[in-house]
Amino acid sequence: MGAAARDSAEQALRAAISRGDLLPGHRLVEADLAGLIGVNRSSVRSAIDALIAEGLVERIPHRGARVRVVSTAEAVAITECRMPLEGLLAGKAAERITDAEIARLRAHLHAMGEAVDSEDLLEYSELIQQLHAMVHDAARHPIAAGLVGRLQAQLVRHQFRLSLRPGRPRVSLRELSDLVDAVAARDPDRAEVAAVAHVRSIIDALTEPVEQTGGLV
Repeated sequence: MGAAARDSAEQALRAAISRGDLLPGHRLVEADLAGLIGVNRSSVRSAIDALIAEGLVERIPHRGARVRVVSTAEAVAITECRMPLEGLLAGKAAERITDAEIARLRAHLHAMGEAVDSEDLLEYSELIQQLHAMVHDAARHPIAAGLVGRLQAQLVRHQFRLSLRPGRPRVSLRELSDLVDAVAARDPDRAEVAAVAHVRSIIDALTEPVEQTGGLV
């Protein structure tokens, strides 16, 4: 029961950070989290320790734990680490995807286009994350997908800022269309190239001045 409670608390906290429910800098109060998640404080404390090891949370002397604040330089470095993993997952997805999964990917891409046309940037940002998850699922490579998920969870603040910038949604949609086309064509090499190109463009968006660029990840 103790292990199950710790796992439940860890999963709940990681999901809350990934969704942006707990923003960077948010102080993690064990008693409040225990009541919210429905576990004891010891389980929450163990979960926080696990997330500290992953780089999602940090302890501040005399102030307790908080969701870690990631600088732009760190965000770039994290995204650089993500790049080869996304390429690997895209290539594996192209090798292993089923006809049903291809149909779902194409339908999802259509919904993304509609979100861009209606300028619903928050919806589009959420659909992008779902698209990545669909490609990761099709890859059937849980280790790589898990690593990417842990890296992505550290970038919530930057993803949110990018998602609200004007100017890049159609570029992002074009890049992800290339990725879906390559995966659907079951072309691993082209899928890997498309995935790497998309992640490289995220790095460009992170490093260029805000007034000159925008982006959705």
